Amino acid sequence: MGRLLAIDYGRKRCGVAVTDTLQIVATALATVPAAELVKFLTDYVSREQVDSIIIGLPRTMTGQPSESMRYINPAVGQIRKALPHIPVIFSDERFTSVLAHRAMIDSGVKKMDRRDKGAIDRMSAVIILNDYLQSRQLNTQP
Repeated sequence: MGRLLAIDYGRKRCGVAVTDTLQIVATALATVPAAELVKFLTDYVSREQVDSIIIGLPRTMTGQPSESMRYINPAVGQIRKALPHIPVIFSDERFTSVLAHRAMIDSGVKKMDRRDKGAIDRMSAVIILNDYLQSRQLNTQP
């Protein structure tokens, strides 16, 4: 069994998280400049088995895809072209940045450290991946 990899895609940078090989625990992996994401992914996949890539799907409060999809869709196309053997799955990412910031406060991260946008991006990717793992588990229960 390979890892699951999640991406919180942003115009400037992307948070990346992965699971362990049993696909149980999500861990922050990196913050990658958006322009270097495909190279980062191809390098990572050459070293580690990845079963699926989960991309955060930004939605509005009404559940419609947000304006951000204008720059996410081309990036997803590039990922699918570079890694055609790995399924790319969208997962709802509403409120992940807010939840990531709240998680950092709750865990005692100092105010100056919470200003690190890369840390928030990584934490958001972990939240996206955990949400995906939970939804997958709920869908397999009788």
